[in-house]
Amino acid sequence: MTTLQKGDKAPQFSALDQDGKPHTLSDYAGKKLVIFFYPAASTPSCTVEACNLRDNYERFKANNYELLGVSADTAKKQSNFKAKFELPFPLLADVDKVIINAFGVWGPKKFMGREFDGIHRTTFVIDEKGTIEEVIVKVKTKEHSDQILG
Repeated sequence: MTTLQKGDKAPQFSALDQDGKPHTLSDYAGKKLVIFFYPAASTPSCTVEACNLRDNYERFKANNYELLGVSADTAKKQSNFKAKFELPFPLLADVDKVIINAFGVWGPKKFMGREFDGIHRTTFVIDEKGTIEEVIVKVKTKEHSDQILG
């Protein structure tokens, strides 16, 4: 779905998290950044994915990684999701799909025989200089941390 590839510069972005705090790509300079896009907060697969990342959060921190979750949900929905599952990382409320479109993860999907537009579950690993190190399009929600950290 996305046309971004390993070696590309990550798109610049600015968005508000669940608490209204702004985040930009430059905020994460000098750290590795994992941006994971998911279809909808508090849905079964998205919850499994976010909780797998939560359960391995110390491994990420130990390896100089920061994590950001992104969906088109409202800040309130993101806030509820973060609180309910005690997620230790920010969730960006990209209601206008600015980041989602910049990373190219919005498009036609099929689910239970129905076609609609939505977010393709995709994760980007960005290095300390803002270059994409890896694009994971076949996300395994139960093993996602291992997919990223190896």
